[in-house]
This record gives sequence, C-alpha cells and structure tokens, in this order.
Amino acid sequence: MLLGKGPIEYTEQLGYYPVAMFEGSKMKSDNNSHMRALIEEARRKIQEFSYEKYQKDANKVNLVFVLPALRAGGVEKVVLALSHGFLDSGVGVDVVLACAEGEFIDNVPSRVNIINLNIPHRFRLVRSFVPLIKYFRNRKVDVVFPLFDGFELIVIFAVFVASIGKERPLVIYSCHSITKYLDSLPRYKRFFAKLFTYFSLHLADKIIAVSNGVARDFSKRFHISLEKIKVIYNPVILEEIIRKSSEEVDHPWFNSNIPVILGVGRLNKQKDFPTLLKAFARVRKEIDSRLVILGEGEERKKLEKIAKELGIENNVWLPGFVDNPYKFMSRASVLVLSSEYEGFALVLVEALALGCPVVSTNCPSGLSEILENGKYGKLVPIGDAKALALAILDTLKNPLPKEFLQKKAKAFSVENITKEYLNLIMGLKGARNGSKQKSYFSSF
Repeated sequence: MLLGKGPIEYTEQLGYYPVAMFEGSKMKSDNNSHMRALIEEARRKIQEFSYEKYQKDANKVNLVFVLPALRAGGVEKVVLALSHGFLDSGVGVDVVLACAEGEFIDNVPSRVNIINLNIPHRFRLVRSFVPLIKYFRNRKVDVVFPLFDGFELIVIFAVFVASIGKERPLVIYSCHSITKYLDSLPRYKRFFAKLFTYFSLHLADKIIAVSNGVARDFSKRFHISLEKIKVIYNPVILEEIIRKSSEEVDHPWFNSNIPVILGVGRLNKQKDFPTLLKAFARVRKEIDSRLVILGEGEERKKLEKIAKELGIENNVWLPGFVDNPYKFMSRASVLVLSSEYEGFALVLVEALALGCPVVSTNCPSGLSEILENGKYGKLVPIGDAKALALAILDTLKNPLPKEFLQKKAKAFSVENITKEYLNLIMGLKGARNGSKQKSYFSSF
C-alpha cells in the first residue's frame, strides 16, 4: 500500500531511482551503457506514471473496528452499515472481536476480515490487551475505531504500545450516546469507565459524535474542545431496509385493518416502555388498536406485569428479538420511541425510510435533530403517558405522507455518511503527512 508516497517513491518501489541522481554525476562514455539503460528505463517508468492511479493507491485506507462482540445493538448495526459503505469505497475493513459471538455475527459482510481474539467472558475487556497489541503489531492498519463498552482506553493503549518504532494508526473515538449511560453502569465498572473515557477522549486523534447534542454533552462533561469533535449522523442501508421490509409477517394483527403501534428496542430502563404501555392503554379507550414491542431484555417480566395491570395484555405482543424488524415497520401504523435518552435513534431513520409515521420523546439527544423539531414526527416530553397518547392518536388520524418521510431518510444513506467519514479520515491523514508529501512533490 502506498500511503503518502510521491512519484519518486513510487518509481523506487519498482526498482528504479530518480533520473537526476545519475544525470548530476560524471559518467565515462566507454563503460556506462548499463547505467544509461537504467536511466532510460527510469525515464520510461516516470513517463508511464499515472498520477490518477498513484492517487487512488495513496488514498487507500485499511481500518478496524474493535468491539467486545456483535450483539443486537445500535452501535453494532452502525458498524455493519459502515463496513458496507467502506468496502464499496475500496477501503479495507477488519472487525476485531474479543469473542466472535452475538446476534449480528452472521450479518457481517463477507469481505470483512473478522479477527476473533477468543477471550473468555470473565474480565474479557482487560484480558484483550495483550492480544490486541499482537494484532496491531502484525497488521497494517491506518485507522482504529475503538468501541469497547467504555473501556476504549485498553484498545488505545494497545495501539500506542504496538506502534513503538513505527507509524501509529489514527484513533477515532465514537460517541454513540450521551454520557448519562455511564451513570447507569454497575458501580465497579462505572468508575473505571468514566476514567477510561476521559483519557480516551484526550488521546484520540479525533472524536465523532452522532448528534450535536452528544457533542455538546461530551465536550462539557469531559472538558473537550468542540473543535476536536466532528458530528456525523449514523447511516442506514436504504436498499437493504426496503428489500427486507417486503418479507411477510406471520401474525394476524398485521393482516387486519386495526392499527398496530410499534415499539423497537432493548427491554431496559432507558427505553421506558412502561410509559408506552400506559399511553397505549389511553389510546385504546378511543381507538381499537394493537401494540407490538420488538426486543428482549431484563424488563420483560415487569412489562408483562404492567400490561396485565392495565388490562391490555391481550392487545400487547412481545415477540422478543427479531432478525428483521423492517417487515413490521412497513406494516405498522406508527412507530413510537419512548426513551429517556438516546445518542442517535437509528430506529427513527429506519422507520422514516419505510414511510412509517413516528412519534418520539424529546429526550437528549439527537431525536429532535432527526425529526427537525417535530417537522417529520411529533415530539413529546419524557415520561408523559398522556402527551404520548395524544401524539399517537393525532398521528393515527393524520399521518404524514409516506413520500415526505422517505425523502428525509435519504440524508442518512450509508453512501452519504460514508463520504463524510472518508473526508474526515483523508483530512486527518493529510494533516499528518502533508509536509512529507509536499517535499516529495517539490523534489519531483
């Protein structure tokens, strides 16, 4: 791979040297035929040199995502989408996993190199340190995206140690949620996660935030200049979403004229599905409807209990995790997000891509940015079941046009977002290697 190489270096890699090196020396006419042949061959190679090909080779990048596993989460979904985008742009992609497991493991593009560190569960993140050093030492990597559940510093330290004596890869830290998620971690993990996050942010070459709200939140809490943070929204693969949405749903609720309200997400405190259940109970008093919540999590029993107490258990379906949520979205009357906080709710963009109307809490952060302060879907206060019910009812009665919603989703296409990532990466590479490249070209 040619990284920051000028035409002279390109020629040297072919086994030839700059003509000026020889023309400046005195050569005897009787014994320099071999040297003249080399000079002529070097001239020919330089004349044949394709700057376009050189530029294409020089700009080629190999990057790596480092994760604990590929669970069914928003971060993992973004990694898969970006992998597709990078591969289609000629970028090499590695996905390094502490353990190759999780619901999304079979969804990795075939051209992605999966590196399984095969670390046992106990202290998995810490025990990944030495294997990561070995990986970075032996693998040519240009850009590293550490996504290590708050322990990104382990990955960054491994990069620094492995780079002793050679050029270090760029480290880009991704902020996918507001910092409130750190406070929800178990006590033993919380302290180290906050400490590690602080140092990771300051050691990273650049920080990507998935919304302006996330950028401001991290900047304020960890004393990071906003100039170091670049806001790039999360991508969706529109063609894949549309293709999968045509799959049949084997459930009678989706084959009737009764409206289906859809919730999607892990069954945990952050998603605040109890408020959605309470809002749905209010909606049913005015409109006969059904509620489906896709996802699995620790609050399943709690939600089932609430549904029973509200007398709506026969109109609520919790199918658990599903591989293809898009077939449900395309047939739902409205998608509702009741979260207490988000970084960037990818599910909203996915629903918009299918023309499904949406209602969301105006929680921090990113949701109001996606919906442009209510232009593409109603926003309600967090935890307000009454306001949520009214917004759902109004959306069921007066849904926004399908084409209007789908047009908005195109802004988040993987093609557009990948371009933003590549522009950022090439800018960082250029800033790092600019002076070297300038000297190469001036000498040529």
